[in-house]
Amino acid sequence: MRNLLLIALVLLHGQALAEWVHQQADIMGTRVNVTLWHDDPSKGETLAGEVLEEMRRIDSLYSPYKPASDLSVMNTEAPSRGAADPLPISEEMTRLLDKALFYGQLTQGAFDITYASLGRYYDYREGKQPTDDQQQALIEAIDYRHVKLNTANNSVYYQHPAVYVDLGGIAKGYAVDRAIERLKNASVVHASVSAGGDSRVLGDKRGRPWMVGIKQPRGGEGVAITIPLADAAISTSGDYERYFIDDNGQWVHHIINPRTGKSTDELASVSIIGPEGFDTDALSTSVFVLGAEQGLALINRLPGFDAIIISRSGKVDYSEGLAAPE
Repeated sequence: MRNLLLIALVLLHGQALAEWVHQQADIMGTRVNVTLWHDDPSKGETLAGEVLEEMRRIDSLYSPYKPASDLSVMNTEAPSRGAADPLPISEEMTRLLDKALFYGQLTQGAFDITYASLGRYYDYREGKQPTDDQQQALIEAIDYRHVKLNTANNSVYYQHPAVYVDLGGIAKGYAVDRAIERLKNASVVHASVSAGGDSRVLGDKRGRPWMVGIKQPRGGEGVAITIPLADAAISTSGDYERYFIDDNGQWVHHIINPRTGKSTDELASVSIIGPEGFDTDALSTSVFVLGAEQGLALINRLPGFDAIIISRSGKVDYSEGLAAPE
């Protein structure tokens, strides 16, 4: 009887200690949130801190704003290389580029990491955009096929001297996946990690789904749509994240159509749901550029993915795997 009482006390003590752990930090130009359940809150805090450190590691390597990052070095050196003398890169960079180029091909250039060849001359804080001369001179540099990647020996070179790569459309989704994998390996079974518009949840919220909100577009208050999720990723691209109104009253935002070098003008928000953020991140940008009709056609032929699209007029479209709410 005494042994049974001791076991019961131990179990009750463990249940009393178990709790939700939450940490957040500003990383990768956005707010990163980590929430997880752990039987030992102290270990949970340590794991949440490790997730944030992993996010910082990825930011330090793939930020175009850090001069010493692997991405900045690649953008400096790869344009002067060629097939005979490609630039050696890390296996992780190869993986990121390979995935990005895959989506470039899948979307026929709607997703294009070289958009920044011209896109980097937009300044959304200062309300500045490329000049007509820059537009004319650099539009040719926007073409993912200029990036020549060798996955066998982890090397790359750029075929056009003005090519500039930005991984912002895929790196946060990758980082969220890395964070979830780290928690999985530590035997965490209930967790949520978000980085701006990219989120991934592990398991459910202890018997209930995680409720993920899609923000009201165009500066609207609150949440437009709430999605229940378990063991899934969701990425939202919106024209309200970084933008300014130009002198002609045009809404100039950061999602650039690679074909024109200018902001896309049909949609306000695109959310993609799928197994991993590495894919949903790239697909949300792709669908935003493609527009509702072509974007839904793409998602409807990709098993395991769904889309919620909000147009500038407020019209909401859903992919075939989602039923519109009553």
